[in-house]
Amino acid sequence: MTFQWTAVALFLYGEIGVILIFCIPFISPSRWKKIFRFQLWSKISSYWNKAFLSIIVVLIILFLDAVREVRKYSMSPTPDKSAKLYANSYDHLHMKLFRAQRNLYISGFSLFLWLILRRVTNLIVQLAIEMESCDALKSQVEKNNEAAKKYMEDNEHLKKVLDSSKVSDNEQKIKNENEKLKSEIERGKEELQQMTNALSKSQAEVLALKKQSEGLTREYDRLIKEHELLQNTVEDQDNKKEQ
Repeated sequence: MTFQWTAVALFLYGEIGVILIFCIPFISPSRWKKIFRFQLWSKISSYWNKAFLSIIVVLIILFLDAVREVRKYSMSPTPDKSAKLYANSYDHLHMKLFRAQRNLYISGFSLFLWLILRRVTNLIVQLAIEMESCDALKSQVEKNNEAAKKYMEDNEHLKKVLDSSKVSDNEQKIKNENEKLKSEIERGKEELQQMTNALSKSQAEVLALKKQSEGLTREYDRLIKEHELLQNTVEDQDNKKEQ
């Protein structure tokens, strides 16, 4: 294996390792977000998009080169096995075809996993943001509930004061204050309802992101199995040719 294909293979193994680390269940998205906010990542972030596009271009070029090699050796005329002058040409041709196919798989999966890795990273960050907003909405809803309970207690207290007190010059003032409290309670209820709706929407978005992440994980597992099956098939073909 030449230097560039060795580098691509190592890059593929690194991608697989990073995606497996992302799949670890006990590391929450909030913790990943904190990791991505390290000072080192903030320095690298300005060059991240350029590096991402550059790696995609390199992988596409290597993938197209591998496709060209596969077509080249697949369409080459097969030498006669019985000819003495071409005793090793048949094996040499199929060895080159096997290497070209191997390079095709390596570059193709590297390109695919690189795109998947970018998407998974963005989904983890978005999920962490949604979880933080959900927690903020929950705390705000709890505060509104406490305020509404306080308003209701004050209203009940005023009602008791009105029932127990005699009609006087201050009765109108107390009624106005009571009406004001009622309007504040209604406004608090409306705010509470709005916060509840926002919380339900945020929870639905979090569940959708979790389902999408699980779908990506299942797709990744399926691709890994197909990759292993293709490798086993190629190895079996190579073993049969060597025999």
